[in-house]
Amino acid sequence: MRSFGLPRSLAWGFLGILIFTMGVGIEQTWLSKYIQQQGMDNELLFTVYGIAVAISSWLSGVIAETVGVRRTMTIGYLLFAVGMALFAGVGMTNMNYPILVATYALKGLAYPLFAYTFIVWITYRVGKSELGTAQGWFWVMCTGGMDVLGAYYGAFAKTEFGVVPALWTAVAFASVGAAMALWLNRSEDRNLFGGDDAAAENGDKGSKIKELVRGLSIIKDEPKVLMGGVVRMINTLSYFAFLVFMPLYLMSYGIDDSAWATIWGAAFFCNIIFNLVFGVVGDRIGWGRTVGFFGCGGCAASVLLFYYSPMICNEFWFILLCGCLWGVLLAGFVPVGALVPSLVEKRKGAAVSVLNLGAGMAAFVGPLLVKLLKEPLGYEGIVWTLSGIYLAGGVMTYYISRKKK
Repeated sequence: MRSFGLPRSLAWGFLGILIFTMGVGIEQTWLSKYIQQQGMDNELLFTVYGIAVAISSWLSGVIAETVGVRRTMTIGYLLFAVGMALFAGVGMTNMNYPILVATYALKGLAYPLFAYTFIVWITYRVGKSELGTAQGWFWVMCTGGMDVLGAYYGAFAKTEFGVVPALWTAVAFASVGAAMALWLNRSEDRNLFGGDDAAAENGDKGSKIKELVRGLSIIKDEPKVLMGGVVRMINTLSYFAFLVFMPLYLMSYGIDDSAWATIWGAAFFCNIIFNLVFGVVGDRIGWGRTVGFFGCGGCAASVLLFYYSPMICNEFWFILLCGCLWGVLLAGFVPVGALVPSLVEKRKGAAVSVLNLGAGMAAFVGPLLVKLLKEPLGYEGIVWTLSGIYLAGGVMTYYISRKKK
C-alpha cells in the first residue's frame, strides 16, 4: 500500500532515516568555525572526514549486498554512536585534536553505512513503476533531517545546552532513528525482484569477500553505471562550491550572514518539496528526461541566474527567489537514484554504491573547483564552469538512458 507514494511497508524506515540524519547534522552549521576558534585546523578535520564519507558511501551498497541490509545499517549505527560518544566525551571535552580527527572520521565512515544502505533496501522492496517516487521520499527525509531539522536544532542546542551536551544529543537522535528503521520497521530486507544478492548472504566468508570484489568490478563491467555515478556527483557540485564562495560573493552586495542563512534555508525547503515532485515526474515522463531536462539543463541555467541575481536586481527577495529556483532544480536529479540501479538486473546494491560514491565525491570536487579556479578565473569563471559541467551531465544522462536496440 502507498500513501502519497511512500511505501507503507517501509514507513518506519523512512522516519528512522529522518531522525537519524538529524543527529548527523547537529554540528554542521557551527563546528568548523568552533574548531578554528580553538586554534585548531578545521580544514584537515573536514578533509579526513570527507575522505571517510566518500569511502563509506562507495562501499555501502556492496557491503549491503554481501552481509545484508539490516546488518550493514546496524554496523553503521554502532560505529556512529561510538564515534560521536568519543568525539564529544573525549575529543571535545579535552580538546584533543588527534582524537577529534580520528573519531570524526569514524562518524564519516558510519553514517553512510546507515543512511545510504537504506537506498538498497528501497530498491529491494519497491517496484520499478514507483521507485522514483520512493527515492524522492528518501531524499526528503535525508535532506530534511540533516540540512533542515538537524541544522536548526543544532544551532539551538549549542546556544541553550553548550557544545558538548549538544553533541551528545546526536547519539540520542541516532539511537531513536536506528530503533525506528531497524526494529519498528518490520519489512523484509531481501530482494523481491531476484538477483544474486541473497546468494551472497548465504555463502561462507570466502564467497562474501569474492562477492564484495565482484561488486566493485561493476565500474568496469557496466560503464553506464559508472557514468551514472559521475552524474550523481555533478548533481551536488554547485551545493558544495556555493558553500565555499557564495557567502563571500554576496557579502559585497550587502547580504550578511543572517540573510544568507535565510536564502540557503529557503532554497532547501523548496528542494525538499520538489524532491517528491520530481520523483513523481520521473515515474511519469521518464527518469532520464527528468534528470536531463530539469536537473542538468535546469541547474546549468539556475546557477548562472543565482550568481547574477544581485547584478540584475540587488533586492533580497529577488536573490532569495533565484536561490529557491536553484534549490528546486537540484531536485531534478532525484530520479538518477532509480535510473542507475535499473541499468543492471542483479547487482543493484553495487550500482547504488556507485551512486553513493558520486554523492561523496561531490564534497571534494566542489570545493576543489573553487580552489583551483578562483585565482585564474574568479567567481564568475567558477559559475560558468559549473554551468558547463551541468550541460555535460545532460549529455551523459542522454547516453545512459538510451535503450539498447
